[in-house]
Amino acid sequence: MITDELVSSVETVVRETADEEVLPRWRRLAGHEVSRKTGPHDLVTVADHRAEERLTTALTALLPGSAVVGEEAVHANPATYQVLRGDGPVWIVDPVDGTRQFVHGDPGFCTLVALAHGGEVLASWTYAPALGELAVARRGGGAYLNGEALRSGGPGPDEALEVAHSHPDFTSDAQKRALLGLRAEGVKPRPCGSAGLEYLNVARGTLDAVAFSWESAWDHAAGLLLVAEAGGGHATLTGEPFRLAGGNALPFTAARDALTVRRILSLLATAG
Repeated sequence: MITDELVSSVETVVRETADEEVLPRWRRLAGHEVSRKTGPHDLVTVADHRAEERLTTALTALLPGSAVVGEEAVHANPATYQVLRGDGPVWIVDPVDGTRQFVHGDPGFCTLVALAHGGEVLASWTYAPALGELAVARRGGGAYLNGEALRSGGPGPDEALEVAHSHPDFTSDAQKRALLGLRAEGVKPRPCGSAGLEYLNVARGTLDAVAFSWESAWDHAAGLLLVAEAGGGHATLTGEPFRLAGGNALPFTAARDALTVRRILSLLATAG
């Protein structure tokens, strides 16, 4: 299913979509082009809608018989998410990951696409057009940023762990409590920005781990494969792999190496 031709074709689709539907609207959004979804911090723009529509059309044409689970389509019809439990190939799409940053004129946003089959992510594309960065991962084929191989490495034994976690603006009181274990000696926690770019930071070794308390597949699918193919790992609170279709024990973590995964899980467990 995953051929060199398909990987290259998807890269072209992602680049063209973000460059033509998202980037031209960055720092140029009119007030009527931004709206709220579930709350004051949960924003959506015309760029999100246009990009997702274009990606949906192009990606399903590249792989006949495939379906799409996109953030905006699922918001409109939550039942769409159940496609992840089916037997066919599924494109998982976040047209603008980091919409708040996008709206505020910050360059820290990206377009995320992943291809999954049978609950397993086979390939992923993370494109940050304002930063000029494109990361591609292929199961068993490594992870690359602008054509250069990514290696996550691991933190030194005496170094404080830098961990990006669910942003307080997007978490409930219970989710905040679940992350309290990160307030420990030897850990430097901070709220995350774009989830996709935080995963990229883990994959390239500039961030030690992420810890998230929500499980929307479009935020995590691309990044989890990127980290894994760069040499890192991930696990949910019970030590099991993250399941795209949901039902995970939360919070979960992805980190530069297996030792850091275990250390973060032990800290998160203390908050339970």
